[in-house]
Amino acid sequence: MAEKKDSIKLVANNKKAYHEYFILEKYEAGISLAGTEVKSIRQGKCSIKEAYVEISKGQITIKGMNISPYEKGNIFNKDPLRPRKLLLHKSEIRKLGEAIREKGYTIMPLQVYLKGSLVKVEIGLAKGKKLYDKRADIAKKDMQRQVEREFAQRF
Repeated sequence: MAEKKDSIKLVANNKKAYHEYFILEKYEAGISLAGTEVKSIRQGKCSIKEAYVEISKGQITIKGMNISPYEKGNIFNKDPLRPRKLLLHKSEIRKLGEAIREKGYTIMPLQVYLKGSLVKVEIGLAKGKKLYDKRADIAKKDMQRQVEREFAQRF
């Protein structure tokens, strides 16, 4: 059975990024991987909780992304925490590079997913939240939950 070109299967999600940062812009990037890493990602063995994105010498890399070794990969397995190159257009890399030179901005990996047969990473330009911003978000979510509960009880 053939898979759709646009079918998306989520592999890893970084919920902490949404709690700790305001996400200003999102970008979809390809990722340069070895064969056994792709097989491991297809099995869902990927984590981006500790990962961060860095720009140097006109290239953008993701560091701290953990892709567990493939069980049947033996000598072909790579280091699980090695830096991996992200694939973006030069203009996008330049734009992100200029943005992170400003104080308080960073680039965070938000999710890893399979788009058809390709592995993609969604990265976001983020600005750190203060403690009072986090409290405001929690209060807003609580209010929304309360409203939904009242609405459900009414009908």
